[in-house]
Amino acid sequence: VQSTTVMTDTATSTDHEESPYWVKVSKDMPTLDECYAFCAAEPSCGAVSTFVGITRDNFQGKKVIKLSYEGYIPMAEKELRKLCQEACQDGKYPSVKRIAAVHIVGDCPVGQASVILACCSPHRRDAIQCCEFLIDELKARIPIWKLEVYDDAENDGGAVWKENVEWHQGKRRRVMVKQTSETTKESENGGEK
Repeated sequence: VQSTTVMTDTATSTDHEESPYWVKVSKDMPTLDECYAFCAAEPSCGAVSTFVGITRDNFQGKKVIKLSYEGYIPMAEKELRKLCQEACQDGKYPSVKRIAAVHIVGDCPVGQASVILACCSPHRRDAIQCCEFLIDELKARIPIWKLEVYDDAENDGGAVWKENVEWHQGKRRRVMVKQTSETTKESENGGEK
């Protein structure tokens, strides 16, 4: 299976030293330590919350060897920046002072981070809740696509484009927090029982 290509690789991120948001969609993603340091540099904050999404080695009994992400970087960064602004400036989490939101494009082997989110606030609650809001909305709204590549020796490899549970045919879906037999049936039937 060939790896997917990135639609553009020439976009530059906003200078994160002058902005409360460090947004980057790139083959060369900042590290968790760099994202943490960006948020921890805000002296008015006593809490930094992080989320790191990594590639797991399996999906429904299939051995996953990597994920490969594709996206139009300028649009993905613009939408990710808007999401950060929505979280902080639209009254959702007004005490959050800084956000680092970074996502990889290209190949992401098992165990490697594909997305890192970090938020800081004076107290823990807004930082933690903001991280949860960001990952749910990122998966539903940001134009980045995922190819799951399997180690399938019998079929000479294999890969499947994956749709996030939060996104379906261009429409946002509710986020399922607990998988039950009832929600599995709903999911398989497009949300109908």
